[in-house]
Order: sequence, then structure tokens, then C-alpha cells
Amino acid sequence: MIGPRLSNDAWALLFLAVLIIVTSVGVAYSAYRTRQGLSQLQTLEAERDQLEVEWTQLLLEEHAWGSYSRIGAMATAQLHMQSPAPSDVVMVRP
Repeated sequence: MIGPRLSNDAWALLFLAVLIIVTSVGVAYSAYRTRQGLSQLQTLEAERDQLEVEWTQLLLEEHAWGSYSRIGAMATAQLHMQSPAPSDVVMVRP
């Protein structure tokens, strides 16, 4: 005999100790991954909110640049366009 033999109770206790250690490491890793995911989620939500603000500003700018009154004013000022006189308007019937 090389050394003292462990009883069944000792083996069960050793198995439970190893199982507790493995479970503890698993719980710690799970908590770490959850925190990482939450951090990434918050970062992406902040980026989404910023992009929504930028999109809204771009829509407002597009509507301002493309408004009929602005286009009419530019046509008159830069291209020297004007509305035709009522006598110059010809109605075409099908």
C-alpha cells in the first residue's frame, strides 16, 4: 500500500468541493459576460439615440432646403424666372 486510502465520504466531500469551485467560476464568468453585454448594449443604445437625433436634423434641413417658397425665390432671384401672364397660359384639353 502506497498511502492512506480515502473513504467514500472523503471522496464525496472532495467531489463536492471541486463541484463548488467549478460552479463558482462559472457564476463569476457568467456575471462578467452579462456585464460586458450590458455595457455593449448601453453603448449601442447611446449611438442609436445620437443617430436618431442626427436623422431628425437632416430631415428638417432637407425640408428647409426643398421648400417650395425657397425654390421659388431661388428661381426668381438666380434664374430670373417668373410666372407667366394669364394671357400666356394655354389650357390643353384631351
